[in-house]
Amino acid sequence: MTFFLKRIVRAARLESSLYQEVEADEGAFGQSFAVVAFSSLATVVGVTQRFSLPELVSGLALGILGWAVWSAITYLVGVRICPEPQTRADWGELLRTTGFATAPGLLSILGIINVFSGFITFVASIWILLAFTVAVRQALDYRSTLRAVVVCLAGWLLYAGMFFGLVSRA
Repeated sequence: MTFFLKRIVRAARLESSLYQEVEADEGAFGQSFAVVAFSSLATVVGVTQRFSLPELVSGLALGILGWAVWSAITYLVGVRICPEPQTRADWGELLRTTGFATAPGLLSILGIINVFSGFITFVASIWILLAFTVAVRQALDYRSTLRAVVVCLAGWLLYAGMFFGLVSRA
């Protein structure tokens, strides 16, 4: 198994050491971006059960945008509004860790199998939220997992509110 694939598996296994590793590895941004891209594509295919180019492109764009926005909001909440005394982080560190946190989304591809349709994307979404919590805890140097959970949920709720607000106006 390649180094990159091992990182994806470790991210999905919620290994905090992996998130600490990619936080410190400034060269890991490309890998994080790739995980987000593959996860986004897997989710689009798993949810729609189609491989059309327009859906793949829009799903990829929305996945990348969603990751960036959720990470930015989480950064603002976690670093500016409720940091712990030892919190020292930049947006790049958070993007690298949260990018890998989307690894469970790769399982969404199983939605092309009717028995898994819908259910697997729900499971992957919950798993991503858990992975995001581990990623945020490591990237923001939190000692409290509860603080990481609150920051992730706050970021997700703000992001989801903005997203659904925009969609409802369209």
